[in-house]
Amino acid sequence: MPHTGHESTDGADGVGGELVVPMAWLYAEYIADELLRTGDLMPPTSFEFRAGRDALALTVFLSDTEGELSGIRVVSQLENWLSLTACDHPWQDWVRTRMADLTARAAGSPSPDLTLAQDAWRWLEETELLATDLDAVPGTGTPADEDDGPKVWTPAWQLGLPLGHLAIHLF
Repeated sequence: MPHTGHESTDGADGVGGELVVPMAWLYAEYIADELLRTGDLMPPTSFEFRAGRDALALTVFLSDTEGELSGIRVVSQLENWLSLTACDHPWQDWVRTRMADLTARAAGSPSPDLTLAQDAWRWLEETELLATDLDAVPGTGTPADEDDGPKVWTPAWQLGLPLGHLAIHLF
């Protein structure tokens, strides 16, 4: 397995190969987790928190085009991540394009980092969470408390992305 610069390798004596640790993905996930915990927007055990963490981790991981993720200073990247997660940015298309590029470069042998990123993306796309319907028409007799308002099933990435964006703002 080729070493891409993102993983840590240690010999696995007696196991017959290298142990490859997905350091770039784990670092991206750590940054996302810290941003969300600092913002204190959702309980860390909620699905909404996971959606925010995965969306932010994908943003952090996929925005690292130079393979320098483990050496970056978070503060120097905040503006970039903020623009990538903004509501007017086509984030979903950007993720698909970056994932396709990384998959093509991996040429059938994806790194553990890419595998974890693909798993996170799959979860964000395939999982739907019940959320308040922000498009509901106001003044139609719906309660003022949004917890009692109309709900709609929403793809996890559509909830996680604005949560991640807000967490970056609050950092």
